[in-house]
Amino acid sequence: MGAESVREDHPVVMGILNVTPDSFSDGGRYADVDAAIEHGIALQQGGADIVDVGGESTRPGAERVDAATEAGRVVPVIAGLAAAGVRMSIDTTRASVAAAALTAGATVINDVSGGLADPAMAGVAADAGCPWILMHWRGHSRRMNELAIYRNVVEDVRDELLQRVDEAVGGGVDPGRIVLDPGLGFAKNADHNWALTRHLDVLIDLGFPILFAASRKTYLGRLLAAPDATPRPVDEREAATLATSVLAAAAGVWGIRVHDVRATADALAVWRASGAPKIKTGRSNRSGSSGRAEE
Repeated sequence: MGAESVREDHPVVMGILNVTPDSFSDGGRYADVDAAIEHGIALQQGGADIVDVGGESTRPGAERVDAATEAGRVVPVIAGLAAAGVRMSIDTTRASVAAAALTAGATVINDVSGGLADPAMAGVAADAGCPWILMHWRGHSRRMNELAIYRNVVEDVRDELLQRVDEAVGGGVDPGRIVLDPGLGFAKNADHNWALTRHLDVLIDLGFPILFAASRKTYLGRLLAAPDATPRPVDEREAATLATSVLAAAAGVWGIRVHDVRATADALAVWRASGAPKIKTGRSNRSGSSGRAEE
């Protein structure tokens, strides 16, 4: 993301803007272009450093939409937000959609597939010279739950993310522009998510900025389930989300991706007032596509 976007006093806050009819938390709420632009501006005003715009749901079991539909959802919103001075990332696994979004005004690629879904994404990121968030991923939404099998989830996620880094750097991407995301909830069960949360230091020690994205996810709903085991509804998971965000900030992550930006900003303000340490902003010294980050 560049040193200019790494704050020393708190992590970058990324606000989620889904312009989809079927996202798990807010599907359909911002499908209208004007409503989406209004919400994106509100996210920035509430404390979002980056607004993450996505046009395809990645909830478990979701079916894919075609590239033209995805681009048609996000490009007008991105253009409108860019005109309003909002800094944005494009949440997509498609190189063509990323390229169109960058042209419209996005400045960051947030790729939940880590480059696996579309090999052309590395070329788009390299040519644009923009930051590229590589998330840990094993397959598309319709089958990702069956892929949640690990020898040791922390070590496996670390190693698989490093493979994605190697591929990206081999494709011409500047390693100083790479951000890693452990991919909570993507081909992971609740135990996997908690293990990764407890051991964020293993990923942070790789030397790349880490994005943490637990907002309103299913495993939080199950943690807070009613006595009859009914998961807590999506819109009642915010306190748990805030707790995970503060835990991640304390661990030293670079950024936190959330739905409720203002509440997150408030929680981080309390965390800072308590005498929180500066976040870790070190970069890996990887300069090629081969070898491993020092561990």
